[in-house]
Amino acid sequence: MHIAARIARMAESSTIAATARGKALAAKGLPVLSLSAGEPDFDTPENVVAAAIDALRRGETHYAPTAGTSEARQAVARKLRDENGLGCTAAEVTITVGAKHAIYLALQTLIDPGDEVLLPTPAWVSYAPMIELAGGVVVEVPGDPARGYLVSAEEIERAITPRTRALVFNNPINPTGTVHSADSVRAIAAMLAGHPRITVIADEIYEKLIYPELDPQANTCSIGSCSEVAERTITVNGMSKAYAMTGWRIGYAAAAGAGAAAIREMIKLQGQMTNGIASFCMPAVVEALTNSSASVESMRTAFAARARLVSEAIATMPMLSAPTSTAAFYSFIQLGTALGRVSPAGRRLDSPSRFCEALLDEALVATVPGEDFGGAGRTAFRISFACSEADLREALGRLRGFLEQLTD
Repeated sequence: MHIAARIARMAESSTIAATARGKALAAKGLPVLSLSAGEPDFDTPENVVAAAIDALRRGETHYAPTAGTSEARQAVARKLRDENGLGCTAAEVTITVGAKHAIYLALQTLIDPGDEVLLPTPAWVSYAPMIELAGGVVVEVPGDPARGYLVSAEEIERAITPRTRALVFNNPINPTGTVHSADSVRAIAAMLAGHPRITVIADEIYEKLIYPELDPQANTCSIGSCSEVAERTITVNGMSKAYAMTGWRIGYAAAAGAGAAAIREMIKLQGQMTNGIASFCMPAVVEALTNSSASVESMRTAFAARARLVSEAIATMPMLSAPTSTAAFYSFIQLGTALGRVSPAGRRLDSPSRFCEALLDEALVATVPGEDFGGAGRTAFRISFACSEADLREALGRLRGFLEQLTD
């Protein structure tokens, strides 16, 4: 059977592949500890679950509007106005099958073949393939590990050409666990004022998971709230991370003013792809966004404690280095002098992929190699601390023991 070339060229998601490999070994009875998946170990807040159950009992099991019910879209718009300073209305919102779906729709809507898309790296592994599937050309803007992998307005501007159509701006950042400050965001918006052809796709899925208790400078703002780019920013978010709702597959996208034209086109494409999410999930969106702040804060506090634990542990491992994770639930770790060494089983660890394979096979700790994240990821690997603290402590101990057994 013929396979389309664009699909045959596309690699499997390395985060999904790493998680699957760990699960396969665990299914054989091995005591694998997974630091690979970006999935909170908490249950969805009970009030959100109850809202969906009540909707099922009311018979809300028929098709929902493609862009979401009026109530759900109003809840998203209200949240974005009140919390993020975006001037959008319910009509300028669409509810999608996860935030990933929203990003895919945005790229398909904005990008023509040959258009360039700026991508600060390291970056989540799915951005580049989605840009390429839209016919776009990925232009990396590499971040420096010494600066938390963050990129400046000047570095972004140097990458702009007449073919630049969009900037994918993930903040806080997966995989680095770092966050652009509000001042940095405003500087990038001010720079983009001079480049009116560029649309910003702002992925803010980790916005509620920021840890000022680890760094008082850990703060940010939504780039869509900046007047210079307010009407050419598509803001993407969702329920998966902050609300522990990964399996619900609920995301959303919004754009204010003139930018709403893109949302209308995205909804048109969505109607040809998936239509809306499950109708009985719509009340859960409303409940999560309006009545779950205490649950979100409880989870945020737990993640902050885990971030501190990881940072302190990595600081005791001389071969490795990583900036303190001040957001999300990831640490992006440079392999340093571990690269090129030999594992206890005799494997030459000449790449992050080889390192992560050996760590899983020999120490039963699942992590994600950094190559597919781009930039400085080519000498790094990612761990997720969205697991229990007990598992995290044990996995970090195994990592330390593995490193201590490496030889030249």
